[in-house]
Amino acid sequence: KMIFKQLPLEAKAAVAAGMVFFSMMLSRSYLAEKLDLRTRRWLLRLQMALFANALMLIGSLHVWRSTVTTFSRSSAASSFCFMPWKIAVFMFLALAHSSFFTLLFLVAEEPYFFSLAAYTCLGAYIILIFFLFTLGSVEQAYKFLAGRGTKAGPVNKNRTVMKPVLAVMLTAVLTVVGLLNASQPPTVNSVEVPVHKLPSAMNNLKVVLLSDIHLGPTVGKTKLAMIVRMVKALKPDITVIVGDLTDSEAEIIRPAVEPLGELNSPLGTYFVTGNHEYYTSDVSNWFELLKSFNIRPLHNENVKIVSPKSTDDWFCLAGVDDIEADVLRYSGHGMDLKKALADCSSEHAIVLLAHQPVAAKWALQERPDINLILSGHTHGGQMFPLNAGAYFLNPFFVGLYKVGQNTFVYVSPGTMYFGIPMRLGSRAEITEIILHSP
Repeated sequence: KMIFKQLPLEAKAAVAAGMVFFSMMLSRSYLAEKLDLRTRRWLLRLQMALFANALMLIGSLHVWRSTVTTFSRSSAASSFCFMPWKIAVFMFLALAHSSFFTLLFLVAEEPYFFSLAAYTCLGAYIILIFFLFTLGSVEQAYKFLAGRGTKAGPVNKNRTVMKPVLAVMLTAVLTVVGLLNASQPPTVNSVEVPVHKLPSAMNNLKVVLLSDIHLGPTVGKTKLAMIVRMVKALKPDITVIVGDLTDSEAEIIRPAVEPLGELNSPLGTYFVTGNHEYYTSDVSNWFELLKSFNIRPLHNENVKIVSPKSTDDWFCLAGVDDIEADVLRYSGHGMDLKKALADCSSEHAIVLLAHQPVAAKWALQERPDINLILSGHTHGGQMFPLNAGAYFLNPFFVGLYKVGQNTFVYVSPGTMYFGIPMRLGSRAEITEIILHSP
């Protein structure tokens, strides 16, 4: 107890984060099957919010020291602007921390202004932390290279003050750019893919791919209605939604989902789960809701997509549950490729829907005869500086990949965004995939 009291605040925050993470692991291992879905849903979200906030506290202490404490030691402290600045920084940090709790309390048909403000602050917080760390590292490298013989003086003090000023200015500019970029309608990207053994009667079949819409605190009915209008204008033969449609329970956000009922692709609209569907702990209700809109969930199963010209011409469209279902021990769910591809032989073309690129990699290791896999999940990194992490954590990042002789993988950068209403270094996309027979 005495040792814990003597720890610096950053270390205490790290210990708290570790304890919350440990409780999350215990919950997943021992409580998952003992708690009802509603209790499990709240416990999981509360734990995730507490874990994120404990980690963020380490960064927030650094932000406060860099942008407030540093100025309090300079001549700026005597300025009448210092107190408003101090309050602004505190409010900024408070909003960023509160963003994770909006999933628990502030989800409706349209986003609340508070949720948009909180998640915008979270995005700016991530950028600010990056620049403070980067500029601090550059400063340390400069000191090392210049040697320790440099005398401390006014110039060094000014340099110390300039570092947070520059970081804040860069953050402000990139935040505005990111907000403007994300506010634009998704771009329509047309991609032609040769599909081995696709019947010639189905040449030029049009599949529209949607992914990562994330209906929740910052994406509502208006955004979804816009997406549906854009999809209908493309007149696809098939529409597929490859996971992370939602971040909330079906009952709460049902009014926002209604535009999906207008999707009327002649060969059907299909859906597979993403990791965020399992975070809602409400997958069965989502399946029922989607079915009411004539959208078929592919729950480790497949359908024959038959050509309107000939019943003898068809290909196999299969879908697997997201791999996060296994991690969360979600009863009755989990990636089961054998079940999903039952009766899908290599005599006919096989198209697989799998939310995560990791799942696509695993699927190809087990069934290299799959011709095309459609995925999402990565968001193309969504925003700087998260892009690099998303790139290295996924075997396929974004766009079209050729794997082997007759297999392609396409990863959507996402049709909207998760939480933070910003995009930097990526662009939201509706993908028009034209299938060609060889």
